[in-house]
Amino acid sequence: MTKNVRVRFAPSPTGPLHIGGVRTALFNYLFAKKHNGTFVLRIEDTDQNRYVEGAEDYIVNALNWCNIPFDEGPGKNEKFGPYRQSERKALYKTYAEQLITTGHAYYAFDTAESLDFHRKDHEEKGKTFIYNWHNRLKLDNSLSLSTEEVQAKLDAGEDYVIRFKSPQDETLHLKDMVRGDIKIDTNILDDKVLFKSDGMPTYHLANIVDDHLMEITHVIRGEEWLPSLALHYQLYQAFGWEAPEFAHLPLILKPTGKGKLSKRDGDKLGFPVFPLEWTDPQTKDVSRGYKEDGYFAEAVINFLAFLGWNPGTEQELFSLEELVEAFDINRVNKAGARFDPDKIKWFNHHYMQEQNNDELAEAFKASCEKLKDIDVNYVAMAVNLIKERATFVNDLWDLSHFFFEGPKTYDEKAYKKAVKEDTRELLSEVATLINTIEDYTEENLQNNIKSWITSKEIGFGKVMMPLRLALVGALQGPDVFDIMFMIGKQESINRIEQLATTI
Repeated sequence: MTKNVRVRFAPSPTGPLHIGGVRTALFNYLFAKKHNGTFVLRIEDTDQNRYVEGAEDYIVNALNWCNIPFDEGPGKNEKFGPYRQSERKALYKTYAEQLITTGHAYYAFDTAESLDFHRKDHEEKGKTFIYNWHNRLKLDNSLSLSTEEVQAKLDAGEDYVIRFKSPQDETLHLKDMVRGDIKIDTNILDDKVLFKSDGMPTYHLANIVDDHLMEITHVIRGEEWLPSLALHYQLYQAFGWEAPEFAHLPLILKPTGKGKLSKRDGDKLGFPVFPLEWTDPQTKDVSRGYKEDGYFAEAVINFLAFLGWNPGTEQELFSLEELVEAFDINRVNKAGARFDPDKIKWFNHHYMQEQNNDELAEAFKASCEKLKDIDVNYVAMAVNLIKERATFVNDLWDLSHFFFEGPKTYDEKAYKKAVKEDTRELLSEVATLINTIEDYTEENLQNNIKSWITSKEIGFGKVMMPLRLALVGALQGPDVFDIMFMIGKQESINRIEQLATTI
């Protein structure tokens, strides 16, 4: 790839960033880094009615948490700034009027009431109203009016929009890096509004102008923008600009595989659909986030990379650096990708094992009031022994509580299985044996107790099951001798004696 690759992620600040948006940002980031290019963040806030306070900060924080920060954007390396479309308002009208001058766009003075009348009239006749070549000369616009009439309306301050003049009887030949060759009959296209009566551009105009001025070389965006591809190509042609290459990513589908995963599905289906927790500034409703639910950013990114892309190998676990190396836009699928909440847990379980024990211990302490006075080094030792069974930090207490406090009750089924007629006597002998061990290590505990069991010519289960029950309160947990070493000699003896009193 010879040209300097520049891609952009251009969300609207209308609420929290959906996980589908994160996937789009990730694919842009991977493509940019694979080709030593630049990843740009642009805030498309032309629709001021839908603007939500705090949404832009949320977007930036989400990208940073995911470890896919932008190279250029609001407040950062503003080479082509400003990067908020609301701050670029003045330049869009100039470009819209340029299209009028060259005959590619026109003023339309139709009122909302007039357009509504035409829509209803068409519906009654079983037709669909489309504002384009077949009726625009019959409507209220600068193509049907004289130059004097148009100027009079403009001078009178009448509301107008600027529409693109879609051509008649042409076939567009478009290319998409994911979809391949696409043919579009221009007769089915409507004359889209480019500039609104409120003085703001529509997405279509602002998008094209900004991509050109910011020298964007590749537009990688969601499938929902595919219907706009024809207009965007035509706008590049109308301006006489070289169009970027386009790639439209497949939809992320609900776990059932039916329908697009929406922002509302998280609450309905019981898993987050946002990277970070979000509090609605109006309703104060809180939506769950992957970070707050205990997911690691690495797990989220690894999972999202496989939604619509595959490396062509059996490998599933990738660091971000490995994803950059492996990423190929030609291996992005056309078909929608089913969101699997169990699969992202599988990824998180793997990345739990990769975490530094000291950092996990700090997070564990912060999440558990019972550990506030426990030495973090001891907590880290406990974490090391049990994290292979954990998927989230919040799992750690249930898996390790016996390292910090003795059992208050015993699992009923485990008790019936482990405790026999001679168990009390055997436990008493084990406690005595433990008390004689001077060099109290896991190895010495194991050697002494196993040798004693062998000498008694009894099954290991007759001793090891009640011993585990005494220490843990259930027949689960890591190696018994690791537990005994961790909690110490006296605590081990106390717990053994405590179980014996119940028999």
